[in-house]
Amino acid sequence: MRVPPISLLLTALALTACMDRESAQKALESMGASGPRPDVMPAMLNETLPFRYPPALFAQKIQGNVTLRIFIDSAGTVVADSTSVEETSGHPGLDSAAVRGTELLRYRPAMLGGNPVGVSILLPVYFRHPEMPPLPGDTLLPKQRAPQ
Repeated sequence: MRVPPISLLLTALALTACMDRESAQKALESMGASGPRPDVMPAMLNETLPFRYPPALFAQKIQGNVTLRIFIDSAGTVVADSTSVEETSGHPGLDSAAVRGTELLRYRPAMLGGNPVGVSILLPVYFRHPEMPPLPGDTLLPKQRAPQ
């Protein structure tokens, strides 16, 4: 399936309460787009994020980042066949869990000129174990810093 050239970057969907739904939406709204930018960005409708840490990898305290490319159609549905791993975590189980989670994502569609439009976005999914230190490049909020 060929996706339109509209591209957005959604940052920081976290799995361990590092970022909630509202913060993820604000991140989406703050990012730029290439090509025609929708007047209204897609808004995630999920109350909780649908990504599930694979139990075996959680038990091993394996962490990673997966960047997915998803296409949100003009009805706000993630088109399953459009989901692909843009950047692997290096752990196939984490990559698969991220892809599976997109099946449950729901959005209010992007709007351009008053009409709903489909958009392709990059969607980072962060798998973080609460007992492990942050990965390089992680930004910590003051309340989440590990004790010194």
